[in-house]
Amino acid sequence: MRPTGTGTPPAAARPGRIAVGASRIGYEVRSYFRSPDAVFFTFLFPVIMLGIFTAAFSASGEIQPGPNAESISVGAYYLPGMLAAGMLLSGVQNLAIDIATERSNGTLKRLGGTPLSPVSYFIGKIGQVFVTGVLQAALLLLVASTLYGIALPTEPEAWMTFAWVFVLGVATSALLGIALSALPRSSRSATAVVIPIVLVLQFISGVYLQFNELPEWMQNIASLFPLKWMAQGMRAAFLPDDFAVLEQYEAWDLGWVAVALLTWLVVGLVISRLTFRWIRRDA
Repeated sequence: MRPTGTGTPPAAARPGRIAVGASRIGYEVRSYFRSPDAVFFTFLFPVIMLGIFTAAFSASGEIQPGPNAESISVGAYYLPGMLAAGMLLSGVQNLAIDIATERSNGTLKRLGGTPLSPVSYFIGKIGQVFVTGVLQAALLLLVASTLYGIALPTEPEAWMTFAWVFVLGVATSALLGIALSALPRSSRSATAVVIPIVLVLQFISGVYLQFNELPEWMQNIASLFPLKWMAQGMRAAFLPDDFAVLEQYEAWDLGWVAVALLTWLVVGLVISRLTFRWIRRDA
């Protein structure tokens, strides 16, 4: 007969990696909202920028892609870009700085001395990005429709496009954030390394500037990175079909949006798995 006692439970009785990761999501979300700078520069920033662009450029009139085409307000035009920027900020900027800081202050070293696996750690971080990303998108859409009078889509197809672009975009941004966190050598350099990359991508990817007005060489560079495709997918969901002529190849190209985001998702996953360590090798 097997003896009973109060010792360490057998491995089979311990929670699995997925269960442990899921349990960390709540902890990560609470930690996120307890950080005022993270809330302002990642969660509220797209909402604030939408308000600034709407107030600054509304006097110039509505935006029209061509003669006899449907026109929309400035706020309606910039809303898809701000949704895409929110995904990038919540995933890439937030996680890259957060994980680099945890590595620098010894948090990752302490976690590495526990039974917590990198898979569970990743699940907690990615889950936090999904939760905050959903809340951020909901807030942005609420503010757009109530404060700025922006008409949201009524067709189910538009919301289906929004859903799959959002899920792919958030997952890709989260994995790229984990991958990018290996680059800064300390918490001090994390902000200096990550924010310029994110800021430049926003300017060349059709978030702050109309993409069709950018030079062709700049559009080609932006096409190499995921934010351009996230913004394009969001424009396909929220803008009238007439606005497709303003895209690089005068079409929404949703198939290429999916291919680009899936490619970057795999790249982020591979780099994250190869580079993530509880302690830097050069520490």
